[in-house]
Amino acid sequence: MIRGRESEHTTSALQERVKELTCLLQMAEIAGKPGISMETILQQTTQLLIPAWQYPEIASARIVLDGEVHAAPCFRQSPYAQRADIAVHGAHRGFVEVVYLEERPERDEGPFLREERNLITAVAQQLASVVERNQAELDRVRTATQLRHADRLATLGVLAAGVAHELNEPLGNILGFAQLAKKCPELPDPARHDLEKIENASLYAREIIKKLLTFARQMPPEKRLADVNQVVQEALSLFEARCVTAGVEVERDLDPHLPAITADPAQIQQVIVNLVVNALQAMPDGGALRLRTRADGRSVSLHVEDSGTGMSPDVSQQVFIPFFTTKDVGQGTGLGLPVVHGIVTAHEGTIRIFSEEGRGTRVEIRLPVAPATAQAEEGE
Repeated sequence: MIRGRESEHTTSALQERVKELTCLLQMAEIAGKPGISMETILQQTTQLLIPAWQYPEIASARIVLDGEVHAAPCFRQSPYAQRADIAVHGAHRGFVEVVYLEERPERDEGPFLREERNLITAVAQQLASVVERNQAELDRVRTATQLRHADRLATLGVLAAGVAHELNEPLGNILGFAQLAKKCPELPDPARHDLEKIENASLYAREIIKKLLTFARQMPPEKRLADVNQVVQEALSLFEARCVTAGVEVERDLDPHLPAITADPAQIQQVIVNLVVNALQAMPDGGALRLRTRADGRSVSLHVEDSGTGMSPDVSQQVFIPFFTTKDVGQGTGLGLPVVHGIVTAHEGTIRIFSEEGRGTRVEIRLPVAPATAQAEEGE
C-alpha cells in the first residue's frame, strides 16, 4: 500500500515536472519568434501558465508589466494567488500571478505546490530576460537612428556651407547693382519698383544664407555673459503687436534669480525668435504662448510652449532635418529649427521637443550656466 502511494506520488511529481518544463519550453519558443511583439509574448504566456498548474480547470493568470495588464479572459482577483515579481536590472517592472478561482486543500504554499513556486519564479525571470533583450534592441535601433541622423546633419552641414559661400558673391553683386541702379535720377517708377523687388529678394536670400552658415557652424558665436531673461524680453518685444493682432495671449514665467550663461545674445535671440514664429504659425486662430525660464544649478532651461495644432510623432522626429517643412511652398524654408538646433549645440546645450496633435508643442532648451569665476568678474 505504501509503495502504491509512493508510486502515485512519484508519477504525480513527474507529471507536474513535465508540465513545468513544457511551459518554459513553449515560452522560449514564443519569445524566439522573429518580429513578435512584447504584447503578444505576454498575452500568449498567460495562456501557457494555466495548464502548468495542478488544478488548471479552476486556474487563471495575468501578467502586469509597466502598468499594462495582460490577463486570461476568465481572470479575477482571488485570495488563492501565487505571485512572482518581474525585475529588470534590479528595478521592479511588474509581476506574474496565477490564481485559483475556488478553494483547494492546503499544500506547500496555500493551495500551491513548491514546484509551482519554482515555476512562477522561473517564468518571471524569463520574462525579465525577454524585456531586457527587447529594451536592448530598441536602444540599438534608437542609437543607429541617431547616428544616421547625426551623419546626415554633418553631410548637409558641409554641403550647406559650400553652397552658401558659392552664392554669397553673385548675390552680393545682384544686390549691389540693384542698389546702384536705384540711384539713377531718370529711372522710371516701374523700373524703380522692380529694382526694389530685386533688392528685397536679395536681402531675403542673404538671410537664408546666414541661416545656412549658422546651421553649418561657419559663423562662430561671439560669446559673453548673457541674461536669458533679458534676451527673452527683447525677443518678445518684437512680437507684441503681432500677438495682439493674432489673438495670442503671451505669458512670461521668468525666474528672477536666473544665473548668467556664456552665450552669443544675438544667436540666443534668434533661437527665441524662430521658436516664437513657429508657435504663432501653429496658432492661426489665436491661443496661448508661454515662455518660462528656470535654473537647476548647472544649467538654465528655457521652455517655449504653445496651444497650437501640434505635430505628429513622425513630423516631430524630422523637424531638425534641414529643408524639411510641412508648410506650403514659399511659406517656409525648413531651416528654422535646424538653425535653432545648430545654435543650441554650438553653445553646448540640448534641445527637446514635446508635441501632440491638437494640443500644442513645448520646446525645452538647456544651456550651461557660466562659470562662477566669470560671473564674479563681471560683477566687479
